[in-house]
Formats: sequence, structure tokens, C-alpha cells
Amino acid sequence: MNKTTDTLPIVSFDEVIKLIEAARKKSYQAVNTVLIDLYWQIGETISRKIKSSEWGDKVINQLADYIAKTQPSLRGFTRSNLFRMRQFYETYQGDEKVAALPRQLSWTHNLIIMGQSKRPEEREFYLRLAIQEKWSSRELERQLKIALFERTVLNPPKTSPLVTQTYPDGLSSVFKDAYMVEFLGLPHGHSEADLHQGLLSQLKDFLIELGRDFCFVGSEYLLQVGGRDFALDLLFFHRGLNCLVAIELKVGRFEPEYLGKLSFYLEALDRDVRKPHEQPALGVLLCASKDDEVVEYSLNRSLSPALIAAYQTQLPDKKLLQEKLHEFYLQNASGEDKM
Repeated sequence: MNKTTDTLPIVSFDEVIKLIEAARKKSYQAVNTVLIDLYWQIGETISRKIKSSEWGDKVINQLADYIAKTQPSLRGFTRSNLFRMRQFYETYQGDEKVAALPRQLSWTHNLIIMGQSKRPEEREFYLRLAIQEKWSSRELERQLKIALFERTVLNPPKTSPLVTQTYPDGLSSVFKDAYMVEFLGLPHGHSEADLHQGLLSQLKDFLIELGRDFCFVGSEYLLQVGGRDFALDLLFFHRGLNCLVAIELKVGRFEPEYLGKLSFYLEALDRDVRKPHEQPALGVLLCASKDDEVVEYSLNRSLSPALIAAYQTQLPDKKLLQEKLHEFYLQNASGEDKM
């Protein structure tokens, strides 16, 4: 007797899994928002009662003890955390534009930003970027450690006039004047091959440093022109700008002649690789060092959509950068007073 065996069709359950993952994400976001709202309300209550002299400062200790005794299952309502809730409320109250941002981040993220940011504009800077880039708390700590805010204010990206014309709103939120690659552990006197291989082996960390919208396309990307082969160091695509981004690596200081080769690569990308719906390609020369005056002279008449940036293998002196930033704000304030 012959038995008929039914072959089950191959099915994909990806759609269901995506629904589950989306629901989990929404659930986490909802819980986080409720928690941050609760901390805000507790902070507001404590602040209001202390300011009205209804409560004294020592009441926070009593409140923490009372919660611990009457609600032993609750966690996170220690004396120090209650003080932080008060600080949380008093830091953002009255600033409606910024007050909505902390609710999109975890309590840990908020504590890091409050604890390490010295200025309101610095807090807003890290709040917005942490949301935009979806930084983990560890990456947020790193960005504060490498003084991203100070470096961004003091040293905006160096771009050619064509880039400025194409993107009049600026690219300071997309590109940087210097990229930190301390995670590579490169030795002094490293070669271009060391840098190249290091970036590829730590590509995930490099993509985080570049920014969330950067997508890796290829290494030593082949470009064929006039019967000859050329290899572009690194090729990325930026989803927000909708364009290819070519990165050329140089382990020495920036030299003006480097722009010619980069321009050639950008022309080849636009003619042979770029798709019709995409914007013209952008180029980044990533050098070990650069003289800003030489960069300015080189870019001033350049017709190439290029940016010049440095890579840094050692952590910056954050204290020195903070002092320079303080001087920068003082100078700007003096300039406004004279107007």
C-alpha cells in the first residue's frame, strides 16, 4: 500500500517576528515614558514643597525611608535618586522645547547628560543626538568623554564652497572636523594599511562614530576609467543626504594635491556608480593632521564637493577644550554687546 507524503510548503515567519519585535519596542518605549513622567512629577512635587517651605531639605531622607518601609518591593527611590528627580525637574522646567526630549531616553541616559553637561545648550545637544543616533548609555558616555560638543562648537567641518551651496543648511550634524578612532589602538607610526585594516575590523564602531545614517558599501572600491583600475579606500552611502560618500585615508598631514585625486574619484562615482535618483557624491579626506589655513586655501576655489577632516587616535584634552569653549562664549558675548 502506497502512502502519500504531503510536502509542506516553505513558509517565512519574518512578518510575525517583526510584529512581535515592534510591539516589544513600543511596550518598552511606553514603559520608559511613564517612568520618566513619574520621576518628573515626583521631582516637581519635591521641588515645589521645598520652595514653599512646606518641606525642608531633610524631608527627602524621610521620604526615602518611608517608601522603603511601606513599599519594600519598589526600587529606585533612594535618597540620592530622589534628589536626582528634583534636579531633573528643576533642570528642564520652563523650557518646553527641551523638556519633551528627556522622555525619549532612559533614566540612565538622563543621569549621564545631567551629571556631565555644564551648559543648557550642551544638554540639548546630547539629548538630541542620543535620540537621533540611538546611542547606548555606553556610547553616550564615550561621546561625552571625547568632548563631542566642545569639538563641534569650536571646530565645525571644513567644506568646499560647492558643498555649502548644495547643502545651505550646513552639514555640521552629519560630518565632523575630527573623528575619534581611539578604539583602534593604533601604534605610533602606523601605516595607511594599518589604519585601513583597523577601520574594517572595527567597522561597527567606525559606523557609530560616523553617524547612524551611514551605510557601508565597500573597501578598495574598484573604479574603472580609461581602461585603468583605481581603488577608492572606503565607500559609504548616507541615507539622509541620499548620496555616496567617498573616504580617502592619509596617515600624514593634509596636502593640497590630495584634493585632485579625490575629485577624480567623485567624478567617476557620479558618472558610473551614482543612480539617477541620488544626489552627487561627497568626498572626505581623512588625514592624521591638517593646517586649517592650508585647508581653507585649498578648498576656497575647489569645485569638488569635498570635506577635510582629521582622525585622532588619542583621547582629546577635554579640560583644555572646555577652557577654549569658555573663551569662545566670552568673545561671542563681548561681540554681541558691542553691536
